[in-house]
Amino acid sequence: MTTLILTVAGADRPGLVAAVADVVDAHGGNWENSSLAELAGTFAGVIEVSVSPEHSEGLQAALRELQGQGLLTLAVLTGAPAIDADDQVLEISVLGNDRSGIVREVSNVLNAHELSIEELATETRDAAMAGGRLFEASVIARVPASVDLDALRRDLERIATEIQVDITLA
Repeated sequence: MTTLILTVAGADRPGLVAAVADVVDAHGGNWENSSLAELAGTFAGVIEVSVSPEHSEGLQAALRELQGQGLLTLAVLTGAPAIDADDQVLEISVLGNDRSGIVREVSNVLNAHELSIEELATETRDAAMAGGRLFEASVIARVPASVDLDALRRDLERIATEIQVDITLA
C-alpha cells in the first residue's frame, strides 16, 4: 500500500470532510489517521490515507479536482515510516500564563536534543480565578536512544523558569 499524507484547509462549512472522504473511498483508499479542527473560521487538518499503488495517481488527481472546485486548499505528500525501534516516546505538558514565544522556546530545546515532535496540541483560554489568559500545550515527542534525558530535563527546567511556565514530562 502507498501512504499519502493530505493537508487540507478551507473556509469552514458543512461537507468538507465528506467531500474528501467520498473521493478517498471512490478510489479504494482507506482513511487511516487524521487530526482536523476549525481554527478562526478555517477548517484545517492532516489526513493519512492508504491506497493501493495502482490507484494512487487517480486518487491524487481526484483530490486536486476538489481544490480546483474551490472547496479547499490541499497538498498531497507520500508518507514513509521513519521510526527507529530503539526510540522512546515522551509526553510533555506545558501550562502557564499566555505570552508569545512559549512554543518557540520549548520546540528549540526539543530540537537541540534531536527530539522529533509527533504531536503538538495547544490551547489558550481564560484563567478562571486569576484573570488573563492561560496557555496549555501537550507534546508527544520521539526520543532517540542517544539522547541524554537528564540534560533534556535540565534544559526544559531552565526554560520553564525563564518563561514562567510549568513543564512536566511523562
